[in-house]
Amino acid sequence: MKVEIFALCDAATESQGKLNLLGTFDQLVAGSVPVVHPACAVAIRIRFEVQEAVEHQIRLHMVDPDGQLFMKSMGASIRPRFGGDVSSAAVNLILQLQRIKFDLFADYALRLEVDDEEVASLPLRVASLR
Repeated sequence: MKVEIFALCDAATESQGKLNLLGTFDQLVAGSVPVVHPACAVAIRIRFEVQEAVEHQIRLHMVDPDGQLFMKSMGASIRPRFGGDVSSAAVNLILQLQRIKFDLFADYALRLEVDDEEVASLPLRVASLR
């Protein structure tokens, strides 16, 4: 299993197996806190080998600077599908996030788990205009 794409972006769609991302970012800038970000998406593409053709549990955690969850974790079950003559297959997943509230100007993180193992992490800085 290999994470090929893990990105925080303004929007993401999937069409015919293609993952389309718009406006990836790792920082939000605001004049004051709390900051409420209206909407964004997390785009994920994971490649599985044929021997991994079982159901997998995906979890996304957003943590504050102390490593504590500050919003409800999101999850999904996925099962890669393989053609007859391929050795690997990719699975695309898009998680929509709405009205995320940040109480501090600080460094936050998004953590991706597959089958209860952290496989990737993204930083997200919430910074002051000043």
